[in-house]
Amino acid sequence: MTQLQDLDQDIIPLVPLERTFTIVQGTQTKTVNRVQLPLTAAYAFTDYRSQGQTISHTIIDISTPPTRSLTPFNIYVALSRSHSRDNIQLLRDFDKKLLMTHPNEFLRIEDERVASLEAETEKRWKENDIST
Repeated sequence: MTQLQDLDQDIIPLVPLERTFTIVQGTQTKTVNRVQLPLTAAYAFTDYRSQGQTISHTIIDISTPPTRSLTPFNIYVALSRSHSRDNIQLLRDFDKKLLMTHPNEFLRIEDERVASLEAETEKRWKENDIST
């Protein structure tokens, strides 16, 4: 996106678009000149608000927000609200590294601790198994 001088980075300017097209009706040709703001009516809400809902068609924006607080949890909630993946459109490109890292360092450490406990329990179970 082009940044305009003296405009904050999070501000998106809306400028009218002008289009000219020709209509042929019978033997007559008419030229139409249309000026319009590039807006489409829509309804939007956060991933938190969408929890528990099933949405027939979705357009999802998973690009990094200005707050930089998007996690894989947010992405999962947003993507899992639709009936099928055929009804989901992504608004724009996103940083793929977000899906390649663990969502939370504390959870990663806890996952490792639980996996270690599981391995230790299995080892002790096999050592004490008298049926073999």
